[in-house]
Amino acid sequence: MFNKILIANRGEIALRVIRACREMGISTVAVHSTADADAMHVRMADEAVCIGPPPASQSYLLVPAIISACEITGAEAVHPGYGFLSENANFVQVVADHGITFIGPTAEHIRIMGDKITAKDTMKALGVPCVPGSDGGVPDLADARRIAGEIGYPVIVKATAGGGGRGMKLARTAEQLDEAFQTARSEAKAAFGNDEVYIEKYLDTPRHIEVQVFGDGKGNAVHLGERDCSLQRRHQKVFEEAPGPAITPEMRAQIGKTCAEAVANINYAGAGTIEFLYENGEFFFIEMNTRLQVEHPVTEAIYGVDLVREQIRVAAGQPLSFGQDDLRINGHAIEVRINAERLPNFNPCPGTITAYHAPGGLGVRMDSALYNGYRIPPYYDSLIGKLIVHGRDRPEALARLNRALGELIVDGIDTTVPLFRELLSEPDIQRGDYTIHWLEQWLEKALG
Repeated sequence: MFNKILIANRGEIALRVIRACREMGISTVAVHSTADADAMHVRMADEAVCIGPPPASQSYLLVPAIISACEITGAEAVHPGYGFLSENANFVQVVADHGITFIGPTAEHIRIMGDKITAKDTMKALGVPCVPGSDGGVPDLADARRIAGEIGYPVIVKATAGGGGRGMKLARTAEQLDEAFQTARSEAKAAFGNDEVYIEKYLDTPRHIEVQVFGDGKGNAVHLGERDCSLQRRHQKVFEEAPGPAITPEMRAQIGKTCAEAVANINYAGAGTIEFLYENGEFFFIEMNTRLQVEHPVTEAIYGVDLVREQIRVAAGQPLSFGQDDLRINGHAIEVRINAERLPNFNPCPGTITAYHAPGGLGVRMDSALYNGYRIPPYYDSLIGKLIVHGRDRPEALARLNRALGELIVDGIDTTVPLFRELLSEPDIQRGDYTIHWLEQWLEKALG
């Protein structure tokens, strides 16, 4: 087992890793920009190293600075958290080249799954159901028109190197395709330096279902059920729950087995999430995230496992501490993402926290790096906390979430807490009857 791990991240996910390490008796190293000198992850780690000025490109994304921090402190392994360098294959390779262990999958697997077309081809070959669409990149409008005509409208044009909703454009008719194709390519070039796009069938009323998988890198893997992440705004998740309200035990067992076998067949190591669009009883693969997800706590809650601890164990060469038969669902869990944003326009709202009180009680978990007097810097993502609740069933989890939101105090800035208070009063949310389009349609009506 490792003696010292460096966490190449910040905020609540850095704290999450530090806590797991502390329980395992492993020393931790925090890295930080000058803007984060007083951050909670810096205070809680055993050691801390400043790696640059506030911009992420000059600090958290600066690979030489992170490698230097490992060498200075003698860290044997790096945990990337999520975001930043967590899915950067070049970073993983550099880490390995310096004799340091990356806590996650191999650079090869990150490369395969980082390209949407290669990932789709790989999954299709492994027996994972995929959305009908082009077999690869679409080079020009003539091909785009032909492919769209074959699979039928509506279609969606996506950047092969895309993410976060960028480089994605919908065409409901042939007349809309030309503009969608050109706009998607332009956005992809600007955002990712790669203008290659592909085309898929657009599903009108799908849910976003993701399956948590875990492999030991030696041909063994398990699944830990699914999460429903359908409540999204601009392709960004805001509310996640497990198990999915629309998924039956039979569906769960079938798609879970398919996903576990797929990652076992490629000797995948560590945590991964296989994401699907789900409609009318069918699953369609869209992408695989080769890292821990923001919403991993809901899976931890219903299965009673520590996914970060398991990541560390597997990276250290130890076997999985559980098998598929050991995994049983207990109750229901929901997570809401608390962002420092001003409603109704969701504008970022950095500032100083004048009062902070986390909710508590049975089945309540608050993952946050906030504290009284903390100044939220304007340079990074607006996520400031995740409120997770666990109940014996979904109604109890919803009631617990409503109670916990009422206890949460974050003064000095605006947050998205009022949004969730309103959502919990909606009959569709209470029934679990929603799709990936529900929230944006609701917001459009609510904002008039």
